[in-house]
Amino acid sequence: MTQWEIMDSLGIPYNNKDLITNAFVHSSYVNESERKIEDNERLEFMGDAVLQICVSERLFKHHETLSEGDMTLYRAKLVCEEALAGYSLKLKLNEALLLGTGEERNGGRTRPSIIADLFESFIGAVYLDSGMDSVNTILDVVLKESYSNLESLSITDYKTKLQEFIQADSRKSVTYEVVSVTGPSNAPEFEVVVKLDELIFGSGHGLSKKKAEQNAAKDAFQKLVK
Repeated sequence: MTQWEIMDSLGIPYNNKDLITNAFVHSSYVNESERKIEDNERLEFMGDAVLQICVSERLFKHHETLSEGDMTLYRAKLVCEEALAGYSLKLKLNEALLLGTGEERNGGRTRPSIIADLFESFIGAVYLDSGMDSVNTILDVVLKESYSNLESLSITDYKTKLQEFIQADSRKSVTYEVVSVTGPSNAPEFEVVVKLDELIFGSGHGLSKKKAEQNAAKDAFQKLVK
């Protein structure tokens, strides 16, 4: 499927064909091209910003009972690499992706990192070419299933929530430390703290180490998103 067939199937107008084409140009294609051509990384930057505001607005307007923490979690789930790669496959954007021979041979057309970036660059190009209404037309298609099952994204794994939140701004990892164990040996209660760069961000108790870690992560997550 060509980029124009994709645009037509979505009912999206296109004015600047060069701009739209640019969204599908991977850096590996540029490296092997004999003519001067720009890759899609600048459009990827634009698309990332547009997605953040669009998804945030949808969560804010259509789910009035969601807390700030829940909206942060849902947005992270809806725009993570795995989700973005899935949107690319759903729209068949990867079929129109321009790749270098080596990257093509190595499976780049279905590599999650590449096709996730492709979706962002596509969104960036569409936004610049025909505006936010066209972007929302795309999101109506790719987010339909995710929004209908939005509650399924609300997992109780606060350790994962916290790590995703931290890694949204850095590549750092949090650590957990048991600081005390109280009670009888057959029913001990654990106290755990969660740290980032040796600073304590939260604490929690539980009748198992795992539960205490989850409670500590929940405490840290809720503090950080305020």
